[in-house]
Amino acid sequence: MRVAVYARYSSENQREASIEDQVRICKERVVAEGWNLVQVFEDRASSGATSLRAGYQALLEGARNGKFDVVLAEALDRLSRDQEDVAALYKRMRFAGVRIITLAEGEVSELHVGLKGTMNALFLKDLADKVRRGLEGRVLKGRSGGGIPFGYRVVRKLGEKGEPVRGEREIDTHQGQVIVRIFESFASGMSPRTIARALNADRIPGPFGRQWSDTTIRGHAGRGCGILRNEVYVGRLVWNKQRFLKDPVTGRRVTRINPEIERVVVEVPEWRIVPQPLWDQAQARMRALATSPAASKAKQTRFWERRRPRHVLTGLVKCAACGGDYSPSGRHYLSCSNARRKGTCENRKGIPRTVLEGLVIDGLKRRLMAPELVKEFIQAYHAELNRLRARQDLDLERDKRALADLSRKLAGLIDAIAEGLRAPGLQDRLNQLTEQKHELEARLQARAVQLPRLHPRLAQIYSEKVEQLHTALEHPSTHDEALEIFRSLIEKVVVRNANSSFEIELSGEIANLLELSGGPKTAEFQRSVKVVAGEGLEPPTLGL
Repeated sequence: MRVAVYARYSSENQREASIEDQVRICKERVVAEGWNLVQVFEDRASSGATSLRAGYQALLEGARNGKFDVVLAEALDRLSRDQEDVAALYKRMRFAGVRIITLAEGEVSELHVGLKGTMNALFLKDLADKVRRGLEGRVLKGRSGGGIPFGYRVVRKLGEKGEPVRGEREIDTHQGQVIVRIFESFASGMSPRTIARALNADRIPGPFGRQWSDTTIRGHAGRGCGILRNEVYVGRLVWNKQRFLKDPVTGRRVTRINPEIERVVVEVPEWRIVPQPLWDQAQARMRALATSPAASKAKQTRFWERRRPRHVLTGLVKCAACGGDYSPSGRHYLSCSNARRKGTCENRKGIPRTVLEGLVIDGLKRRLMAPELVKEFIQAYHAELNRLRARQDLDLERDKRALADLSRKLAGLIDAIAEGLRAPGLQDRLNQLTEQKHELEARLQARAVQLPRLHPRLAQIYSEKVEQLHTALEHPSTHDEALEIFRSLIEKVVVRNANSSFEIELSGEIANLLELSGGPKTAEFQRSVKVVAGEGLEPPTLGL
């Protein structure tokens, strides 16, 4: 019976050694049952409320590929605490012919899925309610409910019983002066973007030591965040302005604004940094800007409901000067966001999106996998392949000898026990040798996979596939799928300005480039280095 062990610990109230403890007791069960342990999957400091965990996803992939017959875990909540995910896991494993066994529940059935899934979901809800109650009680006492706003620092002290007092804050004098400067600059007519650039030019660190941006200062009106909207600067602590929900599809946290009636407001005059007249002046200007003709016209269009479609290069373009991201600048251009919003980069030149996308597609199609480069790569790959196979043969022979040696030792111990020999630690030694034998057998089975070779027409096949993808991008029915494949081929695009022209450096993800052209999908190849279209491979420069 081939067994895979899964172990996980979350960050709250657990420690990293919990993984080792779970694996240890699961291995003891494997030895006791005489099973064959083939692999251990683990996720460290990872919540069981989401299935987007690397070890968990690898476990599902292994089940789909038929690599084991049983999944063994300490308890069902180690695999997942989400009721929907527990049911989905059970259905997937049953379809793959894999049994789920836990030390706590035994073999998992439909009954366990229903009852334990509900109990785990209730546990998470109860835990969240208890945390909220505790934080609300702390806020009502005039202490912070979490987080350290810019302008304050933590006060560490002990209570009457010697326990740490949490939530105490005091004003940071230097940061407080920066806060006042921001309010005075805004009240005098400066924009948040201009203020951010001035602070960065003066090398004043922002919140958490990061650079200043206009959004850090302006914030969001509905959420009440941002320096200019944070009421704590006038001695008013507002808690529960928003809540976080986990998107069941992506696993990411999404904010939701709470109604004002649910918010907790406490006066903390000792936390005031901004004088009331200056605060009122800044709020009056923000209201004037929000009701201006330009803002009113923009709101009437409800622009936030018309999200821009995802483009081939969204999030992949980097600035060669500062390493920052390129972001939309107007409808048809991309430019360095650090230069535009923070003033920390001198690269202020915009690039037409369509021109850049055309150069990247041309680079993917004709340059990144050019025939002469692919020929060299195939030769180097096959040379490395031969080296790996030679090393694999040596490792295989070494493990075979070790397995034969272990088998002889085990046979000797078993014969000794059968003849009545009894000595302290004899059973422990027998269990240890048995476990080592199972591990060696698993390694030998894993090495049985043959390393693939590359097709000699790799470059031509790849170019044809990219051409087909380019065509598919132009059709609505196939656009989304083609877009994701295109993006998987690109690791990043670095834009470098030079006088009146620019050039790009295109980095491709070699594993995905070769998979598109019918190349290998082995774990060894997935760990390969990335191919960079560097000197001599850049698409032609374009004068602007």
